Amino acid sequence: MKNIIKKQEFTLFVILIIMCIIIGFFNITFFSIENLIDLLKTNLVLTMMAMGMLLVILTGGIDVSVASIISAITVIIGNFLINVSSNLFVVVLVAAISGMLIGLVNGLLIAKLKIPPIVATLGTMNIIAGINLYITNGSWITGVPQNFIDFGNIMLFKFHLSDGRLIGLPIQIIFLLPVCIGTWYVLNKTVIGRGIYALGGNKESAERMGFNSTKVLLFIYTFEGLIIGLAAVAHTSIMRQVDPNAFNSYEMEVIAAVVLGGASTLGGYGSVLGTLIGVALFSVINNGMILMHIPTFWQNIVVGLIIVASVSFDMYQKKKVEKNKVRVDVE
Repeated sequence: MKNIIKKQEFTLFVILIIMCIIIGFFNITFFSIENLIDLLKTNLVLTMMAMGMLLVILTGGIDVSVASIISAITVIIGNFLINVSSNLFVVVLVAAISGMLIGLVNGLLIAKLKIPPIVATLGTMNIIAGINLYITNGSWITGVPQNFIDFGNIMLFKFHLSDGRLIGLPIQIIFLLPVCIGTWYVLNKTVIGRGIYALGGNKESAERMGFNSTKVLLFIYTFEGLIIGLAAVAHTSIMRQVDPNAFNSYEMEVIAAVVLGGASTLGGYGSVLGTLIGVALFSVINNGMILMHIPTFWQNIVVGLIIVASVSFDMYQKKKVEKNKVRVDVE
């Protein structure tokens, strides 16, 4: 399995390089340091949320509530910053706990009540979206404290461009790196990580091997909620205000990025590195379309095509495996 994943990751990386070369050929601006850093900053939240979605997809589930959850947490953060405290540590703690609690609710619906993931998260998506709309009335939250704005503007490894402008890596990578490393560690170095892969491969077999499917599911949805909470802090510090509608249909982009990275929608197959490459490939495609002045509606079409193609490929692979299994049994 690991050799297959590594081979797929290498193939995706080669495709990513080819895409970069093609886009750079049509618009050399793509390779500018400024554009590459902007690409990182723009897709930092997507990368974080893709880590959480990877865990869900590995178990054969789909979480369509992620966009509503991050929108709700940004609203919580915005109100907390303005009305309670602008202490960064406290804000991060509130966001993390909020995300974990919402994630736990999803986990309980799926693990305890046995509601299919897409149905459970579709329900919570609409409930959260409704509450969000009631609280904000669709209006932006502005007036974020200056110290939080100053934090969001911090750059790491700063340097000057030839025209004198100062540029550097966004401070928000302090949220991104722990999320990526933590997700990798969970999947590759823990018992629960093995349980996630086993559960996605075959639930009955996983339970016979001693893995508790209820505990695994509760963990991944709670952990995903934690990641979304941190992503909400990162997003708010970048935007310096809260738009409750900023993440409309964002769940599709997250899912597309993960499946583009090789994760199987049937579960049991995928990796952190593959997902990172998938996010990069997805981001490069979108950025390339913008640089080449391709209408934005094509981005939605690309997202849809990626999801349909990935699911179709998974189904083809499943049928192929089942056909070979039948052939072996007959022989």
